[in-house]
Amino acid sequence: MTRSPGDPQGFASRDALFDAFAAHVSRGKVETYRAYGLDVVLGAREGAWFHDAYDDRRWINCHCNGGVFNLGHRNPRIISAVQRALERVDIGNHHLVSPARAALARRLSATTGDRLPGVVFGVSGGEAIDLALKLARGTTGRPNILSARGGYHGHTGLALAAGDPQYREPFGPALPGFAQVPFDDLDALARAVDDDTAAVVLEPIPATLGMPIPSPGYLAGVQRLCRERGALLVVDEVQTGLGRTGRVWCYQHDELEPDMVVTGKGLSGGVYPITATLMTAALHRFFDARPFVHISTFGGAEPGCAAALEVLDIIEAPGFLARVEALARRFAEGLAGLPFQLRQRGLMMALKFPVADAGLVASKLLYDVGVFAVYANNDTSALQLLPPLVITDDEADQVIARARGVFS
Repeated sequence: MTRSPGDPQGFASRDALFDAFAAHVSRGKVETYRAYGLDVVLGAREGAWFHDAYDDRRWINCHCNGGVFNLGHRNPRIISAVQRALERVDIGNHHLVSPARAALARRLSATTGDRLPGVVFGVSGGEAIDLALKLARGTTGRPNILSARGGYHGHTGLALAAGDPQYREPFGPALPGFAQVPFDDLDALARAVDDDTAAVVLEPIPATLGMPIPSPGYLAGVQRLCRERGALLVVDEVQTGLGRTGRVWCYQHDELEPDMVVTGKGLSGGVYPITATLMTAALHRFFDARPFVHISTFGGAEPGCAAALEVLDIIEAPGFLARVEALARRFAEGLAGLPFQLRQRGLMMALKFPVADAGLVASKLLYDVGVFAVYANNDTSALQLLPPLVITDDEADQVIARARGVFS
């Protein structure tokens, strides 16, 4: 790929840009990046690659912003779909009936075999989780929410309350009614779910916890407990969904029938923010008599719907998911024998090292050889590895070769 110039927005030097970013956006981030020698400024980008805006360095993106760039940077099909939409529409008005929202909701429903026909759109994953948890409380009449320790569901109100203390304690007292149990521990969950539990919310593979793969039968057991005790099962597929694990939804590996599924990140195609909360018809009827009880001004923006529809066209095309599985095998074979455990389901991958903080070190080592990957914040012994689903064989082999060069 030929490098095109970056766009440093008039900042004459990297230091000048970093100083302005520190002064007006985030001083803490700049101080951290400077301390660890992470001086990249995102410039030109295309497919699996992004370049620095000030020099000739480039990286293969194996973080993908948690799955936002599942289909690569600036995917031409998605850009074209949004451009075509913008010739006819703008964001739209959430008060009015929208063909674009109806078309996308129908397509999302179909990905679940129409088991989850109700769809509410949002802008961020946290907003979509908030809606799911509000709805769980509203429909069950129960106050409590259970989540997995070390998981991550966003930084908004209820989503933050369902997360780990390190994200919520700096902002004051915790909301009542929220509790956490260890992931992949069915006995602990059984002790916690009771008549006051409105919902259990889980990522089927918690990315921020280092992507532990659940034991066989665990997720089915979670669903069984929810059914027996009248709680709802909310599956957070913001990172695992839309082809990342080799199925459209990760929950389909375990043949689950969740009450709600939350999606985001990759639904945007990396171009236009959009998220969605999918739900059963019974839950969706909650809004029949309360059509304006939940609104999102920018949720389901019509250009975003165009991007998301194109995302679905791409991942549902014949052979796409089989290609994800083939790439997964390529990575598993190529990374075999190195000093880490490869946690993997499809291209949802993590390198789990036996030493605390090794994920941080691994992130810097790969950064220095042109592979961008980020450690798991809630288990710093693990490094997340999320290449684009459209990565080529040659690009995958470059990632493997660079990893072998660093870790052998």
